[in-house]
Amino acid sequence: MATNEDLFKKIISHAKEYGFVFPSSEIYDGLSAVYDYGPFGVELKNNIREYWWKSMVQHHENIVGIDAAIFMHPTVWKASGHVDAFSDPMIDNKDSKKRYRADVLIEDYLQKIEDKVAKEIDKAKQRFGETFDEKMYRETNPRVLENLNKIDTVKKRFYDSLGKNDLADVKLLIEELGIVCPVSGTKNWTDVRQFNLMFSTQMGSVNEDTSMVYLRPETAQGIFVNFLNVMKSARMKIPFGIAQTGKAFRNEIVARQFLFRMREFEQMEMQYFVKPGEEMEWYNYWKEERMKWHLSLGIPASKYRFHDHDKLAHYANAAADIEFEFPIGFKEIEGIHSRTDFDLGAHQKFSGKKLQYFDQENNEGYVPYVIETSIGLDRTFLAILSHAYREEKLDDGSERVVLGIPARLAPIKVAILPLIKKDGLPGKARMIMDNLMDEFRCFYEEKDTIGRRYRRMDAIGTPWCITIDHQTLQDDMVTIRDRDTMLQERIFIDKIDGIVREKLKNN
Repeated sequence: MATNEDLFKKIISHAKEYGFVFPSSEIYDGLSAVYDYGPFGVELKNNIREYWWKSMVQHHENIVGIDAAIFMHPTVWKASGHVDAFSDPMIDNKDSKKRYRADVLIEDYLQKIEDKVAKEIDKAKQRFGETFDEKMYRETNPRVLENLNKIDTVKKRFYDSLGKNDLADVKLLIEELGIVCPVSGTKNWTDVRQFNLMFSTQMGSVNEDTSMVYLRPETAQGIFVNFLNVMKSARMKIPFGIAQTGKAFRNEIVARQFLFRMREFEQMEMQYFVKPGEEMEWYNYWKEERMKWHLSLGIPASKYRFHDHDKLAHYANAAADIEFEFPIGFKEIEGIHSRTDFDLGAHQKFSGKKLQYFDQENNEGYVPYVIETSIGLDRTFLAILSHAYREEKLDDGSERVVLGIPARLAPIKVAILPLIKKDGLPGKARMIMDNLMDEFRCFYEEKDTIGRRYRRMDAIGTPWCITIDHQTLQDDMVTIRDRDTMLQERIFIDKIDGIVREKLKNN
């Protein structure tokens, strides 16, 4: 699928200009792959987090939340496998001096072949129309079969080599496939070596007392080590879930593509504890539920797809990603994993504490299996921003940039705009603002022409603008303008909150 780099650049520029995302420490030339959320970005981010939390915790009586610390005992990461195995294969190009993840180079190569297959199928669809049978075409067309077989062959060899830690063969595969450095265009590669992604630091007041601790690379372990605490204090029975949102940190080899791959990011995770033997039933349930959540954001189903993992992590017996079509192509936005009893079992072994659930009805104890749903908050933010951004040509020949963010997530719900900043209009506008701000995030502005203010509100995704004019002082009516249709109607001041509430419910 073709990417749209120009659109992506426009979105990044728009995000900075309108106060959504800034490069971190920009006055010092920034810090690679670290970003700050601006006044409207933090509102959107908070709204996404709250929407996820409500759907997970508020709407499920058997799911509760925690907020675990970022610093954890170092043995946590030994037990989880991160100290020994949390690494990516790294390779450098000797000519450009650029560093890459070897697996990403190969995945990008395979994506190009998949794009060829997709184009071939699209052509055939147009040629044969309604009679087109895609399944049969995939199984019989020589060019499609050749490309699909090549994908399978490369994947099998690559995953086998990684599984055996045969990094020499990974380099050989890159060379045999003719993969070149995107910058230098050459195949002058170094050897592949493993690179651990965890940030480490020292904890303690003097050098003799310090010990090595890590910034957590994921939030899940904070849930697992609190399994007993939560189960007992919240009186939970299997099946039940523990949800958490919070920062995680990874020293990425190549952090790129704006908010998609960062060194400091935020996750929204839920670990669902189930009886062994029932995990696949719950795995399929949560796959379906999580896709429903994404579609509830008002983004069409065609922008999402499932990607079932060919190579499973050492702790999983099933895994799938929900991928979103960003301007840079289909990329992972959420993972659903059946983690078996690996995590609780490992922490039980390393800590010496019994991490089991006792089923009183059947008079048996067992280590629960876990179904994980893990979504990137920053990636969800980027997905919503990418889909919302649009440039429109209006009937009068002018253009506008609008963010069609779902109203429930929009940073500002209502803009309060007095037509001019005199004749008592600001005072009336402030009174309306005071009445609305307890329930809705509002924004007041009186500078510039009303047309320019409408454009600014469109650009930050504000669903409704309330304009106060001279007629308002006589009849207590204002004009409410809709962002998407640009239609305007007169309504009474005392009806504003009810109308906005109803619109939010239906949006």
